[in-house]
Amino acid sequence: MPIIKSAIKKERSDKKKAGFNKATKTKTKSAIDAFKKSLTVENLAKVFSMVDKAAKKGVLKKGKADRIKARLSKKISPKK
Repeated sequence: MPIIKSAIKKERSDKKKAGFNKATKTKTKSAIDAFKKSLTVENLAKVFSMVDKAAKKGVLKKGKADRIKARLSKKISPKK
């Protein structure tokens, strides 16, 4: 348990940020699962938007976001 006042405030803000990050990750993962069930361009656009927002907020790293988008794009593009 922190004793210093600033450490107490930091712990409080960390808990709040962790909640937001968890919610964002959960929403993103559920959108990805919904896309995998029905492979449509509309669902892909929603997933891209959510992944980009998560990367912008710092919940996901940019490389991971790009990797997710690339792998999902492969599922919808026609085979050569």
